[in-house]
Amino acid sequence: MNEYLSPIARNLPPSGIRKFFDLVSTMKNVISLGVGEPDFVTPWTVRESGIFSLEQGKTMYTSNSGLIELREELSYTMSHNLGVEYDPNHEILITVGASEAVDLAMRALLGPGDAVLIPDPAYVSYAPCATLAGAEINYVPTHAEDGFRLRVKDLEKAYTPNSKLLVLSFPNNPTGAIMTREDYLPIAQFVTEHDLIVLSDEIYSDLTYEGTHTAFASLPEMKNRTMHISGFSKSYAMTGWRIGYAAGHPDLIQAMTRIHQYTMLCAPITAQFAALEALRSAGSAKAEMVATYDRRRRLMVHGFRKMGLTCFEPLGAFYVFPNITSTGLNSEDFAEQLLQEEKVAVVPGTAFGPSGEGHIRCSYAYSTEQLQEALKRMERFVQKRL
Repeated sequence: MNEYLSPIARNLPPSGIRKFFDLVSTMKNVISLGVGEPDFVTPWTVRESGIFSLEQGKTMYTSNSGLIELREELSYTMSHNLGVEYDPNHEILITVGASEAVDLAMRALLGPGDAVLIPDPAYVSYAPCATLAGAEINYVPTHAEDGFRLRVKDLEKAYTPNSKLLVLSFPNNPTGAIMTREDYLPIAQFVTEHDLIVLSDEIYSDLTYEGTHTAFASLPEMKNRTMHISGFSKSYAMTGWRIGYAAGHPDLIQAMTRIHQYTMLCAPITAQFAALEALRSAGSAKAEMVATYDRRRRLMVHGFRKMGLTCFEPLGAFYVFPNITSTGLNSEDFAEQLLQEEKVAVVPGTAFGPSGEGHIRCSYAYSTEQLQEALKRMERFVQKRL
């Protein structure tokens, strides 16, 4: 059957995260710091809203674009929190997670001959989605000495005449880096000068621990060039609900909706009602989760530095990205040997792009007790190699 597969599907590599954790599922007593999923349950008011919608018999399709009530609430929230106005009728699309929004945006924008600029390291789905759309990938390295922020000097080196789309993902998975308004301004100038479109995945925007998150679309002249993508999975512990959204120029939203209506048709109605309730009532629950992540973040950075590893301090998301080159191991070998010897699962940095070599990604969306035990085991492992 393999010979019948399309070349793109046949050659598409498995996720560097899922591939590694297939091995974890066969082992016992493993502490896993690999999957980027909150260890909290969805706030009760949100769960109750979903249950109540079912009790009311709301089990039908919604508009392809999603519930108008949810789009209106999102419009208000983005205006209030991000300083960007979006028309709920024409500029917002509700999707099956932020991941679908990324896929839709790339398929609506890209084709053979186009190229995508992807800051590296980056979330594992961007490059495969670009490949599935027929585009080429140009990685743009980011560096620990720059706080893993995107710099114009690196964009200039990666840019080609075929470059059409720039992906931004801050706060960043896997590094935890953020971009301030001042950091973004030269990027915005570069975007204008080179006539680029921007896909800004801001799924971790609420998990910013220093300063205030800046939406790229809020910069001067950037709204119409930017597809703003986010969702409810990380901020509200709603990963399994699969609910996200895209906001941008009406022409692009319309094109994405056309693809969406032939593939997903609409996001699940129960999840949409739950998301609406999250925006209306779960702010305090979200704040408590963020405060907990912040405490765990400090614990992890201190733990890695204490064991002798260089560790960039993440200022967003819920990942830490320590440098493990001092052990003499590459990222893949470090992760495999750590798992076998100490039963701790982490993700090799190379799962997130070429610049991830020499690092591992550890999620701190786990209990303090698990994190402390994992650090204890990792310190024992590292000390044997320093």
